[in-house]
Amino acid sequence: MSDAVSVVWDDALLGYTMGGDHPMHPVRLDLTMRLADTLGVLSNDRIQVVKPEAAGADLLTLVHDQAYLDAVERAPSDPQGVGHGLGTADNPVFEGMYDSAALIAGGSVAAARLVHEGRAQHAVNIAGGLHHAMRDAASGFCVFNDAAVAIAWLLAQGYERIAYVDLDVHHGDGVQAAFYEDPRVLTVSIHQTPLTLFPGTGFPEETGDPEKAPGTAVNIGLPNGTDDSGWLRAFHAVVPSVVRAFQPQILITQCGCDAHHEDPMADLALTVDGQRASYKAMHDLAHEVCEGRWVVLGGGGYGLVRCVPRAWTHLLAEVGGDPLTPTTAIPDSWVRDVLARGLRTEPPATMTEGGWTGFQHWDPFTENRVDRAITRTRTAAFPLFGLDPDDPRD
Repeated sequence: MSDAVSVVWDDALLGYTMGGDHPMHPVRLDLTMRLADTLGVLSNDRIQVVKPEAAGADLLTLVHDQAYLDAVERAPSDPQGVGHGLGTADNPVFEGMYDSAALIAGGSVAAARLVHEGRAQHAVNIAGGLHHAMRDAASGFCVFNDAAVAIAWLLAQGYERIAYVDLDVHHGDGVQAAFYEDPRVLTVSIHQTPLTLFPGTGFPEETGDPEKAPGTAVNIGLPNGTDDSGWLRAFHAVVPSVVRAFQPQILITQCGCDAHHEDPMADLALTVDGQRASYKAMHDLAHEVCEGRWVVLGGGGYGLVRCVPRAWTHLLAEVGGDPLTPTTAIPDSWVRDVLARGLRTEPPATMTEGGWTGFQHWDPFTENRVDRAITRTRTAAFPLFGLDPDDPRD
């Protein structure tokens, strides 16, 4: 059961908009919060909605170069000559870019601060999770790396063991890069194989700097088409073991929902039911390993109507300690709202897709594409934690 829970939200977070038909459309956040509100998720007595404040340069420079911050700030007046990955199809320049990205980063730091100070056991910023941004460059729709900024802020408060688990279909490359040489931060990413998907990193052999921080990066690259049961099999074969071995004081989870079978940007095959099961697994792990100290971020997800609002409403309900029944009907008022916006997608009728979330636990005696991915990750990473890669009990 969750204790106090904070949801970081303000409509100003919808200002992070890249325009036109860009996949990172803020309507996905708006529809999520409206669905959660309509279903009564946000009226849970344990949940407090908290407004974010923009991160200042003192916070952003924990992760980003000042020269990059300057480039982001001047980009709207110099969109062609600014460089740093800005002004591309993935990262177009837009008015208010610096302020809106800083607000998201400030929201993730606020979530971390609330948990650190004990004012919330869990805190959520669904606008966060922009995990591709690098120290001096925008990448993959991400301007500032709010997850890395929040982790860096926690390190500055004296934390010695922080675990970051990334559920996004894309490798969490920016967060991994930020802490690849830091033994205080474990980054774990379960994603589609980098052989077939941006950013082309996240191979199992990426296990942290071999001299400064061996074993502090763990990567599971899953084959195209992996479904709920395969994904959950891989998750449970790797993630709990390495997180337990690391013994974090706090857990940060990036909950991108673009592993969904309808997502236009990737090729995994999860349902919202599988995603709901992944959130429960992270919730349980937070209570097991670090007394429930859990900071939860959004991330990718480009099924604007049928996936993101349902997945992240389930996420908010799970974090709040009062999960929704999967067969819960979608309220007519929400459906009418979607139709009134002219979105070219049929709204869903219920909060489930009927996905099967059972799975067989991994053992070293089976052989399929998912099992090969599991074995490769366990072989690369487990010995660095003192774990036996061939023992299913580890």
